[in-house]
Order: sequence, then structure tokens, then C-alpha cells
Amino acid sequence: MLLGRLLLRTSPVNKVVSRNAYTASKPDPSKPNMLRVGLAFGSTAVLWALLFKQHSTDVHEYKTRNGLE
Repeated sequence: MLLGRLLLRTSPVNKVVSRNAYTASKPDPSKPNMLRVGLAFGSTAVLWALLFKQHSTDVHEYKTRNGLE
């Protein structure tokens, strides 16, 4: 019984002393993070450029191997 009372007394103290280190907040859609937006679009553009370059290389190699060029 004494242990139960002791735990009941310390629980409000622990709630006051301990706080969450991370707070969850929703991103504000009216103020986009332009760095993240730029990185997303930039990386997409680089990947598309690499894809087109690789496709051109593959087509050239195909034509060379099959005597079409």
C-alpha cells in the first residue's frame, strides 16, 4: 500500500518534468520549403537527362551492332 501511494505521488511530478523532445506540427502549405522543392525538381530533371542520354547511347549501339548505321 505504501508503494502504491508513493507511485501515485511521483507520477504528476514526472509528467511535469518530462516533455517530448519532438513536437509534431503540420507543414504550412502556404509557405513551401523552396530548398526541398528545388532539390526534388532538380533531381528529377537530372534523372530524366540521364535516361535520355542512356537511351541515345543504347539506340546508337543497337544500330551499330545490327548494321543499320
